[in-house]
Amino acid sequence: MPVLLEVGCGVGNTLFPLLETYPKLFVHACDFSARAVSLIKAHKYYDENHIHAFVCDVTNEDLSIYIPAHSVDFATLVFSLSAMSPEKMPQVLQNIKRVLKPNGHVLIRDYAFGDLAQERLSAKVQKISQNFYVRGDGTRAYYFTQPYLINLFKEEGYNCEMIRVFEKTVENRAREITMDRRWIQGVFSLMDPQNVSRSIPSIPTMPLSERKSHGVVHSESNEVDLSEDAAMFMGIPGFEVISVTVAGRVFQIKCIPKEFQHSCKATGLMVWESAEVLATLLSMNSSTLASKTVVELGCGSVGICSMVAATTARLVVATDGDSDALALLAENLKMNAESFASTEVFIEPLSWGCEEQMDVVKQRTDMQGFDILLGSDVTYVPAAVPLLFASAKGLIAKAEPGKSEPVLLLCHVERHVNEAFILDCAQKSGFFLQDRWPRDKKGITDIVSSSILASLFPRGLEEAFHMHDIVQLYCFRLEHQDQSVTLSTIN
Repeated sequence: MPVLLEVGCGVGNTLFPLLETYPKLFVHACDFSARAVSLIKAHKYYDENHIHAFVCDVTNEDLSIYIPAHSVDFATLVFSLSAMSPEKMPQVLQNIKRVLKPNGHVLIRDYAFGDLAQERLSAKVQKISQNFYVRGDGTRAYYFTQPYLINLFKEEGYNCEMIRVFEKTVENRAREITMDRRWIQGVFSLMDPQNVSRSIPSIPTMPLSERKSHGVVHSESNEVDLSEDAAMFMGIPGFEVISVTVAGRVFQIKCIPKEFQHSCKATGLMVWESAEVLATLLSMNSSTLASKTVVELGCGSVGICSMVAATTARLVVATDGDSDALALLAENLKMNAESFASTEVFIEPLSWGCEEQMDVVKQRTDMQGFDILLGSDVTYVPAAVPLLFASAKGLIAKAEPGKSEPVLLLCHVERHVNEAFILDCAQKSGFFLQDRWPRDKKGITDIVSSSILASLFPRGLEEAFHMHDIVQLYCFRLEHQDQSVTLSTIN
């Protein structure tokens, strides 16, 4: 029976699909996280005749304590080596070497230099050393180049049989978000490379038609894409409940576990930094929402801005185009119902640009429209931005004499869509940028007509953006005939 070692097995996103494809395989699966290993053992397809799952820190624990020396045919490192400090990587490869057979192989797939996530971390100034970064949750990530990885394995006695960088645009159709990702994949051996083709063990596969269904998306291709997230392989095995503190108020939020948050395409199932910033400002300035009608666009499953708004607003509607996100949002609203005072948060599906769904949402206001429109991290994709503003125009209330003018508040981190493009899309839908925070961008005084954000949020504005310096907040209003804005001032 061929023997595989998976180092950094997580919750089994590679393990179970491999066993489905190769039913005669035996797998040793180890991870630093006791929680992850416990989830594997609790999985309905966990079988001790084929799986040995155990907790191990491969950077300082000898694998041969858990696995017989020189007994493993293949070892896999799937997005796990990058989480270790570069100075400890040689120790990990030496550790694996102790349990590999003389003709054993190491298969690796991990983050490549130039990946979108690396660009985001660089923007946040979260660099530890060259190509090595710390994420917001404290986990770390190294982004490999081909020469670095080849040399790393070579110095520990491995031959490089194959190495390649994959580039792929990952699309979330529900949220109309695309992300350019880069992964590096390699095969390394302990043998003379001339004998490779005669020495690799043969593993019998199960015909596609006979495989069990784990919620796995099958493909006619023979390639197993180890870069896909849990939802692609077998569905997300479970959510976790975390505490999110907003201006002293604690919310219990059910969301994707941290194991999935850096690769999962369902972006609406996690807490985003911009949402926390906007929710904090709303909470610290509750009078801004008093007696107002509020709609959140692209609320996701968290809907924390809607929850905060519901403490003082007259009406709150949370909308999103992802049905899975809205189903989870309903659970989160129920879990935090005591925080809403007497205001109910209504949940409505809304795909931007869909007039039928817009009418249903607007009916909550008797077709009068909303006083305040909220959006956090909803400007990822250029193609989605015009639809966002078109929907906002259809939902925003008309200005009335003697009343505060309705506003659209967008809080985001600039990624693929720059400010000039956002303002252009806004202008085409009849919106003008009345204010923006922070105001440290060149030319901003030419396009901002007032200090409306300081009046909306007299408390906490400076502090919130000092702690989250890459987050931006825009305040838009519908343009009147005597008001105009040109983009030439920012070009």
